[in-house]
Amino acid sequence: QVQLVESGGGLVQAGGSLRLSCATSVSIFSITVMTWYRQAPGKQRELVAYITGGGNTYYADSVKGRFSVSKDIAKNTVYLQMNSLKPEDTAVYYCNANLYGVNHKGQGTEVTVSS
Repeated sequence: QVQLVESGGGLVQAGGSLRLSCATSVSIFSITVMTWYRQAPGKQRELVAYITGGGNTYYADSVKGRFSVSKDIAKNTVYLQMNSLKPEDTAVYYCNANLYGVNHKGQGTEVTVSS
């Protein structure tokens, strides 16, 4: 069973920064792709960014240039650095690990951006 634990969420003013962490219970080497999603109240889940095992990254247009995804292999942790935050970034952020074709999701961490 893969366990993912997100942290780093909180309340921040518009223009501020947060760094989310997703710690995994397995070696990151075994994860094909780690994806960050978010879901705002009353809205559908949105793919924010992902990083593959080979280090390739993808960003949604809404966060491109402001967010950055990275991983620390030694710590089995993936990060989402969020800069220039906007009120529309307010959501619960989840990390998802695809491991041998099976998706595993964390419990989420809440991000609130005040205007």
